[in-house]
Amino acid sequence: MNELNIQELVKVAEAYEQLLAPALFTEWTPRLADAADIQEGQHVLDVACGTGVLARVVAERVGRNGSVSGVDVNPGMLAVANRIAPAVEWREGDAESLLYANDSFDAVLSQFGLMLFAAPIIALQEMRRVLKPGGHLAVAVFGSLEDLPAYGAIANVYEHQVGKAVGDALRMPFSMGDPDTLASVFASAGITSAAIRMEEGMARFSSVRNMVLADVKGWFPFAGIHLNEDTIEAVVEEAETVLEAFQTDSGAVEFRVPVHIITATKS
Repeated sequence: MNELNIQELVKVAEAYEQLLAPALFTEWTPRLADAADIQEGQHVLDVACGTGVLARVVAERVGRNGSVSGVDVNPGMLAVANRIAPAVEWREGDAESLLYANDSFDAVLSQFGLMLFAAPIIALQEMRRVLKPGGHLAVAVFGSLEDLPAYGAIANVYEHQVGKAVGDALRMPFSMGDPDTLASVFASAGITSAAIRMEEGMARFSSVRNMVLADVKGWFPFAGIHLNEDTIEAVVEEAETVLEAFQTDSGAVEFRVPVHIITATKS
């Protein structure tokens, strides 16, 4: 990430907001808010908030008497988030070292960030620390790649066309999909009352090309991966074949997405 200046980070974050968020993330924001039982007047923290997809929904629910804070390590994400929803308090920082006092929030949420943290156990400990007694924690994590054959297929395309490191970059967000592993991580963080349930949603990209571009423009640059146009075209061409089973008559790509929602209440 340090290789990109702030203007480049903002450009990538804009692609994330336009291409990746509506196709993959937006559907889950009301579900996670429901899981955390967000109520009017509450003070809520969104960890790894990105461009604020979840925080914006939460802000509507807590209303004027409540407040929402969003924290993310990426200043480009935060710049886009602030542009869209300036009423939310956006703060740059690591999930493993939250800059908030103990017992600060009625609810703490994190949507599809846990598997990307350098130290997920420490991040969960921090989320619990800033949560008020009786407050609700809600975390969403993608299911395993074995249950997402569309992403498994396209990860293999990247590995074939570019290299294993790029394929693995696409596999990373699905690396904590095993429920036993999740339970162990939460228990190691001292969150012994965590309840894990599987829910299913749908990913919808308008075309194979846009599915490829969502990662090429909205995810890979954050991981230091930059593909030239010839490589992108080669990826799209092969992806058109391997994703044929997931395409509709209009050329859109649609597939089921299993997600673990983990909830806990601080004692």
